[in-house]
Amino acid sequence: MASSKADKIEKIITRLQDRIREGQFYEAQQQTRVVAARYIKASNWTAAAEILFNVAQSLLRAGQGGSGGDLSVLLVDVFNKAELKPDSASKGKLLTLMRLFDPEEPTRKKFIGEMITWSGKFGDYPAGDSELHHVAGSLYAEEHEAYEAERHLLLGTKDSAEVLARMEYAWYKEDESHTAPVYASRAILPYLLVGNVRAANTAYRIFASALVDDGYAGVQDVSSSTCDIRIFPSLPLFNFLGLLLLTIQRGAPEAYRALIAKYSTSIAEIGTWNEALEMIAEMYFGISRPRQTNPLMEMMGSLFGGAPGGGMPQRKNPIRRVEAPAAEGLD
Repeated sequence: MASSKADKIEKIITRLQDRIREGQFYEAQQQTRVVAARYIKASNWTAAAEILFNVAQSLLRAGQGGSGGDLSVLLVDVFNKAELKPDSASKGKLLTLMRLFDPEEPTRKKFIGEMITWSGKFGDYPAGDSELHHVAGSLYAEEHEAYEAERHLLLGTKDSAEVLARMEYAWYKEDESHTAPVYASRAILPYLLVGNVRAANTAYRIFASALVDDGYAGVQDVSSSTCDIRIFPSLPLFNFLGLLLLTIQRGAPEAYRALIAKYSTSIAEIGTWNEALEMIAEMYFGISRPRQTNPLMEMMGSLFGGAPGGGMPQRKNPIRRVEAPAAEGLD
């Protein structure tokens, strides 16, 4: 019986794909919606998902981004109705479809947003599945869509920090040499704000190594028992970022205060890190930040609204204290 049901689904998919091969794209899309609706009404989520996935895939491969995107979004809706948890099979379908979208297809952004929302609702990560974030962010990075890439890579996997740091470095290379700390901070500070110290260190190391590989003059290596940092004589704020990571590793509030005092002039000149540093002080060192009377914005909601160097946001939720990781976190 199960085999006959599978055969029936396969025949439906083949018939719909034949329409696509014949160039009847709209007809294929509409017929797919009708068939899928029947299975959705019967709560046959598996059948509905198989039909939607296969036909959406064929439409996207045929360059029909609007129709394929419509069915892709409907597939996510099926996952929602089924209350399906993100697993290798469901994520595999979504990642396959995401990679098939043309970068210029408007439906893709909606699909990615729906996909992330579903994975956050039924998965282990309230902000969305890390693998889905990583692949979405990596695609945006390849396409030089920096703001979209940042939003996703910050919530990605252990591989995301390298992708983000390399993208920020490529972006920096289009600007003046003294702006390196600004671009590096777009990875390092947000990673610290979401409590991912390991990723912040990875981003710093990759950015510093790229500067050295590009022949940045006068670099000095400074080693300790827990980490290695590089001092760039003409980039005081980049040095500050490296020392900030080392200070977080040590978890010493007085060292943090001394670091801020030492670089206060340079920090004031850039003028956009104050809010982030106050949050970091509270998260990692228990230093209470000044309370403000105006409503605070969600951190991630406005994290990358402006050009490089744009201000770090405020947030509504109380800041939780983050313990510094073990020394291996800097390896």
